[in-house]
Amino acid sequence: MKVGIVGYGNLGRGVEAAVQNAPDMELAAVFTRRDPGAVKIASDAPVVGMEALEEKAKEIDVLILCGGSATDLPEMTPKIAAMCNVVDSFDTHANIPQHLAAVDKAAKAAGTIGIISVGWDPGLFSVARLYANAALPDGDDYTFWGRGVSQGHSDAIRRIDGVLDARQYTVPVPKAVERVRAGEHPTLSTRDKHTRECFVVAEDGADKQAIEEAIVTMPNYFADYDTTVIFISQEEMEREHRGLPHGGSVLRSGMTGVDGQFNNTVEFKLDLESNPFFTGSVLTAVARAAVRMNQEGVSGGRTIFDIPPCYLSETPREELIAHML
Repeated sequence: MKVGIVGYGNLGRGVEAAVQNAPDMELAAVFTRRDPGAVKIASDAPVVGMEALEEKAKEIDVLILCGGSATDLPEMTPKIAAMCNVVDSFDTHANIPQHLAAVDKAAKAAGTIGIISVGWDPGLFSVARLYANAALPDGDDYTFWGRGVSQGHSDAIRRIDGVLDARQYTVPVPKAVERVRAGEHPTLSTRDKHTRECFVVAEDGADKQAIEEAIVTMPNYFADYDTTVIFISQEEMEREHRGLPHGGSVLRSGMTGVDGQFNNTVEFKLDLESNPFFTGSVLTAVARAAVRMNQEGVSGGRTIFDIPPCYLSETPREELIAHML
């Protein structure tokens, strides 16, 4: 399969590594809005400008889109789905139906397939929620994220006057997780489930008290959480907080039997040393499925719910049945 990558940041690098490790795939090109000559990639695939995408798309089986959900993907995914099979990682949960409708319209008209919102949440966590809900219809869902770096929250801190650099870690509250695992079916508020840890490098002479106040009162980001702000040096930031770890758990606690006589808990857990490289691996597996489904005549917008699991694997279906089923 000939695969193209659109965008080459952290996620693009993760996809590149996953494609290089896939024996049934070849990286055909990396497309960038930057000067192609200034973009250095890990493989020997060509780096080309976005203006060449429409012409080169004819030679590519699937394009993996590594842009941002806020402004890039809502415009980019439908536009490129009109040229080629695409996979994206759109993660603004509330806008997924609207995004899917736009991609579906463009892809159906072109006879391509566009699989959206791929990653671990939305993505693998979504599948875990669906399976658990199907098996335990009488129950409650709980999702805990972290401990891990939230890139969006970190960026929000960096935009505060006087801040040079920042990393924000989302941290599940251990007591809340323990109560769910114990089958208590607790009702948990936003503050009950997670805390936030902010490591901040301030400019020389900056008002640290004002920075901390701006962080802990920031609506939609920190105001609803117990938030700790820790000021550190740039050297400590580079030494201790260079990585992008993440992870979390999806749990469902539910009842089975006559009159709910048996309590059950289902848990799906991830512990990721590199969020973008793991997400890139998920995108690459779904890209494989996109090509296979389109070869069978499937077109339009799809999600991870619509993919037969065996289409994700490089291993033949017969071997999966013999060794994994």
